[in-house]
Amino acid sequence: MLWVKAFHIIAMVCWFAMLFYLPRLFVYHAMSDDQASKDRFKIMERKLYRGIGTPSMIATIALGIWLMTYSPAFYMSSAWFHAKLTLVVLLVGYHHMCGAFMKKFATDSNTRSHTFYRVFNEVPVFFLLGIVILVVVRPF
Repeated sequence: MLWVKAFHIIAMVCWFAMLFYLPRLFVYHAMSDDQASKDRFKIMERKLYRGIGTPSMIATIALGIWLMTYSPAFYMSSAWFHAKLTLVVLLVGYHHMCGAFMKKFATDSNTRSHTFYRVFNEVPVFFLLGIVILVVVRPF
C-alpha cells in the first residue's frame, strides 16, 4: 500500500507541475509576436500536455482508485473524501480546459489575452491547497 501511495503522490506532483507550467506558457505564447516563438510554444505546450500532463493525470487517478480499494468502506463513508473527489473532478475539467486552450493556440485562433492566462494560471493553486488540506487534516 505504501508503494502505491508513494507513486500516487509522485504522479500527482508531476500532474500539478504541468498544471502550473502550461498556463504560464500560455501567458508567454499570448504575448509573443514572431512566428518562430509561436511555433516553439506550440511544440512545448503539446509535449508538456500530452507527454507529461495527461499520463500523470491518468496515473494519479488510477493509483488513487487502487488506494481506495484497500478500504472502500472507509473512503466512501468519509465526507472529506467526497469533497476531495469533487475537487479532483473539477481539476480534471481544468486539465481539459488547458487542452482546449492549447488547441486554440495550435490553430492560431486564441482570442484571450496574456492577462487572462495570468489569472487562469493561479487556479490550480486553490485545487492543490484544498486537496492537500482535505487529505492531511480531514476537517470533516
